[in-house]
Amino acid sequence: MAGTQETVQRAVDIFEKCRRFTAAREVMDAGIYPFFQTIERSSDTEVEIRGERKIMVGSNNYLGLTHHPYVIERATAAFERYGTGCTGSRFLNGTLDLHEQLEHRLATFLGQEAALVFSTGYQTNLGVISTLVGRDDVVLQDRLCHASIVDGSRLAFGELARYHHLDMDGLRLALQNHRNAGGILIVTDGVFSMEGDIVDLPSVVNLAAEYGAGVLVDDAHAVGVLGERGGGTAQHFGLEDRVDLLMITFSKSFASIGGAVGGPEAVIHYLKHHARSLIFSASMPPSAIATVLACLDIIEREPERRLHLWDNANYLRNGLRSLGYDTGLSETPIIPVATGDMVRTFTFWRGLFDAGVFTNPVMPPAVPENSLRLRTSVMATHKREQLDQVLDAFTRIGRQQGII
Repeated sequence: MAGTQETVQRAVDIFEKCRRFTAAREVMDAGIYPFFQTIERSSDTEVEIRGERKIMVGSNNYLGLTHHPYVIERATAAFERYGTGCTGSRFLNGTLDLHEQLEHRLATFLGQEAALVFSTGYQTNLGVISTLVGRDDVVLQDRLCHASIVDGSRLAFGELARYHHLDMDGLRLALQNHRNAGGILIVTDGVFSMEGDIVDLPSVVNLAAEYGAGVLVDDAHAVGVLGERGGGTAQHFGLEDRVDLLMITFSKSFASIGGAVGGPEAVIHYLKHHARSLIFSASMPPSAIATVLACLDIIEREPERRLHLWDNANYLRNGLRSLGYDTGLSETPIIPVATGDMVRTFTFWRGLFDAGVFTNPVMPPAVPENSLRLRTSVMATHKREQLDQVLDAFTRIGRQQGII
């Protein structure tokens, strides 16, 4: 009987932290809770929430392709031919000819020998890093890399070391400290998702060559955005032949869900047979793959769409800066607005939300302590009058709340 009571007590204890978690409910009660907003209808640049129209400047839909007629047509055709899902992993019954078509096209698009498609971008980083970094190896990463990179490194059997954001001297020191490791993999975002700045990739690849390290670039927010043809950070710097692995996601410029890694054929072949997040997870559904293929068509035949994106990004960034907002080191369509503490951030978010502007409040662990912000991002399809409405809301609410 005593043993039974002890077991019950332990089962109750595991949930005690859940009962102690009251912070979110307190913010809900204050009327400024910003998360899990239910969207009832959407276009690319606008959404409807509780019957009210909001201009969307919180999405990663950089090229505005989620509602493109050609994309919807190709996704619908895939539904009709293949059904709604693959109901199995790539390793077994879940590989369609669409998967292989996409992998061949992505390899060419990214300038790599081969590519491998995963079910999500998060799973891509988890699978690639944890598979390649073994017991005697080390993975080095920028402190502001995406959570999937951090988690993939934690799953790996090797050592994890981090250097300060964009600190190339810090990266050199980390390489020196681990020069006796079995193997070294440097992992970095191409475009950092909460800062909107771009990695100093020339310095990274030069250091990697000096110390014999491999380089993996997470181009989730760069593919479709950077580069002469939208190929991402390596293409932007003309370094496609000096980056070992390129990781991309389909939930941004490709208007879908999923992820992929491109690199040497031997590495891709190895990942295909060892990456647990690929082998033990159901594969991307047909409509999602067809969506990516359709978006790739548009990216290749409509380069002007990317030019519209950059025009809009520069317009909004310059407008926010002219109002006195701190947008950090942003140089891409990701434009953060520094806000301060949590209450101030959430109150500002709510004011903009009520004024018809949807932004994303960002707090730790996504950003460092005392570095809260509103994350805005623009699309190629935003109209100038929409961006003017956004700037007007930032002007009015910022002045009302004493932020500017």
